[in-house]
Amino acid sequence: MRLRALLDFLFPAQCANCNALGAGLCNACVPRERPIQVRFPTLGVTAFGSYEGALRAAVLAVKDGRRDVAEALGLLVASFVRQGSLLVPVPTTPRRRRSRGFDGVTAIARHAAEIAGANVLDALARRTGDSQRGKSRSERLAARGRFCCNSNRVASQSVTLFDDVCTTGATLRDCADAIRSAGGSVEDAVVVAVTKSVPCTMNAS
Repeated sequence: MRLRALLDFLFPAQCANCNALGAGLCNACVPRERPIQVRFPTLGVTAFGSYEGALRAAVLAVKDGRRDVAEALGLLVASFVRQGSLLVPVPTTPRRRRSRGFDGVTAIARHAAEIAGANVLDALARRTGDSQRGKSRSERLAARGRFCCNSNRVASQSVTLFDDVCTTGATLRDCADAIRSAGGSVEDAVVVAVTKSVPCTMNAS
């Protein structure tokens, strides 16, 4: 705890959008829109908001290695995580994890789970170093079989997928297929944000 206090003093949390000190995303910059729900054929997705403005800046800051912003985003989505649930984060590529020093999606999931009283299972792995970032919509939708799942961790378990951004739903679908093939059950996912290209999007009541 002393080390954490020292690090916070030397490197205080700073808003990813306006640079104000105090939090990875300050209260003034937190989007005020209602949560977004998306329904795919075999998976329901809940997102804090749209992938734009301050929320986009925060997600990109985590991708650049900002742990303070990961903590702030975990706080934002914690209310969407059911107490006692099992969160399975979508893993980043090993190359990106090495360059950033940590897995941003897993970091956000762990902060959210700690607040919500849930647990995180690192059950997924990438079969290749292939990433969806920078691909066209058609290329993303065509991607299949990029993940494998540890059956010892998810067999007979009901889990919730967790990711930072849902662009087409292809990555979440691929992960859900891997979990089901390993004997697990998954019907929903929690993400920080969804892009405007995601079909069948509606605001939650």
